[in-house]
Amino acid sequence: MGLFSKDIKTMNDLFVHQLQDIYYAEKQIVKALPRMIDKATDDQLKSDFSKHLTETEGHVGRVEEVFRMHGVEPKAVDCPAIDGILKEADEVAGDVADKQVLDAALIASAQAVEHYEMTRYGTLIAWAKLLGRPDCASVLAKNLADEHKADATLTKLAEARVNIQAAE
Repeated sequence: MGLFSKDIKTMNDLFVHQLQDIYYAEKQIVKALPRMIDKATDDQLKSDFSKHLTETEGHVGRVEEVFRMHGVEPKAVDCPAIDGILKEADEVAGDVADKQVLDAALIASAQAVEHYEMTRYGTLIAWAKLLGRPDCASVLAKNLADEHKADATLTKLAEARVNIQAAE
């Protein structure tokens, strides 16, 4: 089903579709993070990626919880956007020989992922509230808070050390 297919007729249909989209995205991120951990050379970056992998596994569970709360079976739909972001991350990481520059590239790629997730969760929270589902919005807000925190952590690491080392 495409984003604007005939199967989406109501705001509820759109909410469920976007929930399926972020579900797919989170599951793809769970698969991608171990590769990013393996490629990272900065110990703090490896640690931050590992911590976020655990959080992301929790995000999958929370999205499944929202599906159940909303009376819908958990189901993923392909998300070309996250597939493209993750493909680009793999390609960029494969093109970088200098390990310090690689760490900077990995942070940039991870932040692209975080920003995608933040847009989706922000929208889903707004729609859940509009649909009279503050309970679903509350669960989704926990994932959004984690994504903001992960982005801020990556920014701090990049600005304090990784980008500086990469530029030397």
